[in-house]
Amino acid sequence: MSLKQDRTLTFRENTALRFHLSMCGACRACMRQFDLLHKIASHHPSLPNDATEKGDHHGSH
Repeated sequence: MSLKQDRTLTFRENTALRFHLSMCGACRACMRQFDLLHKIASHHPSLPNDATEKGDHHGSH
């Protein structure tokens, strides 16, 4: 399911996932949570490029 958030699934992968989700309520709930998290994350502002490149989020000395 997380792969679906990273890229477009092939026809075969999408069919298998939809089939599984049709029978598994726990995975349907998980998929809804993944979709919500993806939606929220897409609206989150990014860190400045220089901070992410250095791995420094606090401005080291």
